[in-house]
Amino acid sequence: MVMLNDHLKRRFGCKVYKIALNGGFTCPNRDGSIDTRGCIFCSEGGSGEFAGSPEKSVTEQIEDGKRLVAEKNRSGKYIAYFQAYTGTYAPYDRLKKLYTQAIGHPDVVALSIATRPDCLPDETIDLLSELNMIKPVWVELGLQTIHERTAEYIRRGYDLSVYDEAMGRLRKAGVEVITHMIIGLPGETPEDMLETVRYICDSGAAGIKLQLLHILRGTDLEREYRDGKIGTLSEDEYIDILKKCVEIIPDDVVIHRMTGDGDKRILVAPLWSGNKKHVINRIRNEVLRP
Repeated sequence: MVMLNDHLKRRFGCKVYKIALNGGFTCPNRDGSIDTRGCIFCSEGGSGEFAGSPEKSVTEQIEDGKRLVAEKNRSGKYIAYFQAYTGTYAPYDRLKKLYTQAIGHPDVVALSIATRPDCLPDETIDLLSELNMIKPVWVELGLQTIHERTAEYIRRGYDLSVYDEAMGRLRKAGVEVITHMIIGLPGETPEDMLETVRYICDSGAAGIKLQLLHILRGTDLEREYRDGKIGTLSEDEYIDILKKCVEIIPDDVVIHRMTGDGDKRILVAPLWSGNKKHVINRIRNEVLRP
């Protein structure tokens, strides 16, 4: 198994931190192009609760992020990460301005962009390919699951074939892809989740993010939870599933995440996930060092 920190040290020769940025994007699942409600689990912040303020420039957000982790990051190297909402959902000229400002920062060693596979027009992929010649560019695709019944429930808004097509086009352009999946989606069995892991690894992804399902205040998923229609995984169940996932992830796929950081201010469940230090220690002791 290859974990992100080890991969970054080998690739860049030092410890590298991600700085979460907010480009002021929205999402086709929110602006009415597909839906107005967003994915069922997505918060008002578009999964960007820890990102910077869109009122500030990209450079200002990077400098703010650097100050937050200055004591931890002696190397002074960073990944600029457009995290909030859909990071390619804007006109070409605006994307070029935002991305160029981020990748041009002297302390940034790579650019990472979280987006949807249905928001990658040819001109955007061409732009990413050009920037990738300057510094590494990663695209993080929010797949979440390969199972169509679950995709409909969470209101993902695109078919699995759209992911496959986007993966092929990005790889052809030389852009690395990290695929996000959620562990613990309602109605899915552990084997369903492992099928998603296998599919991602076979799809050509350079990396995978294993994200625990969080129920956040203000989401439609919270209403389902409050009504007793769904539950969440226990800590032991999650650790057990992670063990099985790690067993089938090949060494050429970098594991970028094995848990999640739900904002405690709006976290409804599972509350055990709020004790990040404890969860990470269990992962280290029981998953990474079996």
